[in-house]
Amino acid sequence: MSTTTTATTGKLWGGGKSPFNVEYGKLMMWYFLMSDAFTFGAFLISYGTIRFSTNGWPDPNEVFRSFPFAPEGVHAPLVFVSIMTFILIISSVTMVLAVHAGHKMDKKGVVRNLIWTIIGGLAFLGCQAWEWTHLFHEGAWWGSNPFLNADGTASSTNFTNYFFTITGFHGFHVFSGVVINIVMLIMTLMDKFEQRGHYLMIEKAGLYWHFVDLVWVFVFTCFYLL
Repeated sequence: MSTTTTATTGKLWGGGKSPFNVEYGKLMMWYFLMSDAFTFGAFLISYGTIRFSTNGWPDPNEVFRSFPFAPEGVHAPLVFVSIMTFILIISSVTMVLAVHAGHKMDKKGVVRNLIWTIIGGLAFLGCQAWEWTHLFHEGAWWGSNPFLNADGTASSTNFTNYFFTITGFHGFHVFSGVVINIVMLIMTLMDKFEQRGHYLMIEKAGLYWHFVDLVWVFVFTCFYLL
């Protein structure tokens, strides 16, 4: 005689079984991330359309050449943003470890790796704050672009308008992810997930954090490499 069991992760709120065999909250997170991906996609497609329909555009090696505490005149193109990217990638690794620890019901592992993920997110935001401040002091802001095109001609404000809008939108997502992870950390320390018998919320938070990291790859490519 065979028995059929319905996994908790495949149930909907109403008690029915999800057609995707995915827990309701995780399914809704995927829907949210898909809609958010469309928003980022619209921003980046709009940027690419303007970027490649314009004859001249600033050289990223000249725009993003500075480094914190570096001596005057040091030319280090893309070094700082590469460090920012590395920090975000490492934070994604620690998030994976936190989710993995949750699967094993390892509270200490979840706490440790969430703390590192939060630190990584805050470090990235700190780096972005420095970059924005530096560019502002050079005269760059919405409606203001002090950088010349690569061919030496005057550049439009499209570059700075798109840069601050898109990187700011991404930075807001990173900030939101940090807040979510702090909430997850507090709930873990209060044994909320131990009482529930699972760490599914950590996995949902992980999905959001990995999405934020993935989006940065496209933002990095569009603004800093092309």
